[in-house]
Amino acid sequence: MQADQISISVDATNVGTPVAEAYNRRDEFQNRSVYIGTDHLPEMRNELALYRTYPSKSGNFKGTLKSSIKFTQDIEVSGVDSSTTLTAPQIAEVSFSLPVGVTAAEVCHIRQRIIAALDDDTFMDSLNIQQMV
Repeated sequence: MQADQISISVDATNVGTPVAEAYNRRDEFQNRSVYIGTDHLPEMRNELALYRTYPSKSGNFKGTLKSSIKFTQDIEVSGVDSSTTLTAPQIAEVSFSLPVGVTAAEVCHIRQRIIAALDDDTFMDSLNIQQMV
């Protein structure tokens, strides 16, 4: 089980100035834990969720270890008529499906690829904001 408090170093502006953000466990479910950030409110969520799925053996294949991490944060955005402000969630999720028997070095390599892609502002802005695929 993960710790009751998770602290991550976040460079919110991606300019080399990370700041610690803390999340405290709020709920535990079978195969899922939900944490809330220090600024979480019922009407303005800041949540971190961790998920897992145990492997199922199939024939000679040992199965896959599945896990994911999901951030949900409510933000205010303008409505269609610019006089309206709405609260809507922004969600980011990363999931893994790894064959049983994978090495720590192999997992590290693929995780570093994800980090590199997510940290590339040009690549991610064109994907997320301009929706270029």
